[in-house]
Amino acid sequence: MDQQLAIIVLAAGQGTRMKSATPKLLHPLAGSPIVAHVLRTANALGAAHVVAVVRHERDRVAAEVEAAMPGIIVVDQDEIPGTGRAVEQALAALPDGFDGEVLVLNGDVPLLDADTLAAFLGQHRGHAAQASVLSAVYDDPTGYGRVVRDDRGGFDRIVEQKDATDDERAIAEINAGIYAFGAGALRDQLANLTTDNAQGEKYLTDVIQLLREAGSEVEAVPVSEPWLVAGINDRAQLSETAARLNALIVRGWQLNGVTIEDPATTWIDLDVKIDPDVTIRPGTQLKGATVIATGAVVGPDTTLVDCEVGRGAEVKRTDATLSVIGDGASVGPFSYLRPGTVLGADGKIGTFVETKNSTIGEGSKVPHLSYVGDATIGVHSNIGAGSIFANYDGVRKHHTEVGSHVRTGSHGVFVAPIRIGDGVYTAAGTVVRKDVPAGALAVNVAPQRNIEGWVQTHRPGTAAAQAAEAADEASGSASIDAAAD
Repeated sequence: MDQQLAIIVLAAGQGTRMKSATPKLLHPLAGSPIVAHVLRTANALGAAHVVAVVRHERDRVAAEVEAAMPGIIVVDQDEIPGTGRAVEQALAALPDGFDGEVLVLNGDVPLLDADTLAAFLGQHRGHAAQASVLSAVYDDPTGYGRVVRDDRGGFDRIVEQKDATDDERAIAEINAGIYAFGAGALRDQLANLTTDNAQGEKYLTDVIQLLREAGSEVEAVPVSEPWLVAGINDRAQLSETAARLNALIVRGWQLNGVTIEDPATTWIDLDVKIDPDVTIRPGTQLKGATVIATGAVVGPDTTLVDCEVGRGAEVKRTDATLSVIGDGASVGPFSYLRPGTVLGADGKIGTFVETKNSTIGEGSKVPHLSYVGDATIGVHSNIGAGSIFANYDGVRKHHTEVGSHVRTGSHGVFVAPIRIGDGVYTAAGTVVRKDVPAGALAVNVAPQRNIEGWVQTHRPGTAAAQAAEAADEASGSASIDAAAD
């Protein structure tokens, strides 16, 4: 832990350009709120003190901030607006006598990584500057404050777009709004800030100017890539940032031995874990805390949320949430695994099958067109096509237990609560309403009765009646010919 480092995260803004009921900093990005990415970076720097300044939707933002970094200091910005006031209040929350460096981060700049900031801090400390400004060179700097340098290339001042001359507007280096300060110098100059300006705010950029006027050393340090300091102000920028971050995540997994066939259509959250020699096919989304083991093949057109996929398993055209898929198991296509599904090793959940809160044992299969809810199925059992586990009586859910080496016929209904013993067979179309002992055949289908001539009598003149009459005539002719022979 760096005892001489404090980090202030500015998280008080309203974010009106998002046009959203959700606070800007809480919009999801790669599985986490925007502000959580900034806090993850802050945590990686090992600062002794981290302070977040909140105001808009205070309780919602504070809750997410504290969840992302337990133990963080949360400070409420008062009625005085401006980044300078936010930093002033955050500084007051630090321990008395703190005289290290203060790094100021914006809560809406999620791609700025710890290595870049560590290098920035190292240069700030190495040059004994009282303030350092992180900058970037943009092809189109319109709207940003420009970094003006002196004849020797050193930092001179920051000029805002509205105040810049034509020559200054032509400068491509912009102020990224990320700063490092010596705590003492920052504390002294914050006391000199006023709200005597058009917006009636305390501007943090004014501290830079005050330090320069006092003769303090100030530096501007450009980042290697301008997207590192790109902020998010609207949903268009959110989607651009999401695409950039996802490309970084995908490339990282590729370099770690994961085959990703189509990076453009593959989306992976930051907390997902993938072993080497996994294959991810096009149109796949891996979300939340999903974990995928070596040799698995996932996709195409698959979404996994907080799932575990075992070694060598195959999951295709599937939507699954909070489910466990065992080693060598097969899922899909067109399967829907709801929370609580556990599929054992070498098991199968097949085409148009929905499962929920069910454990399906090793080698057991639910191959086609079935619903399995609130059930336990033993090992090496097979559930026939079109089977329904009727788990709801209109008031409560009930459980079904199916033993091992069971074979159920097609189009069966299992009305919970029931237990089907080991080795049981059930006949096609059976509705099982009571327990079935081991080794039994369950059957409740009534004997079939055929009423001959019914169609011709009750549906005369229809195509069906005409076809039946033609078949009768053909059958009669065949009988005569057979008798003649």
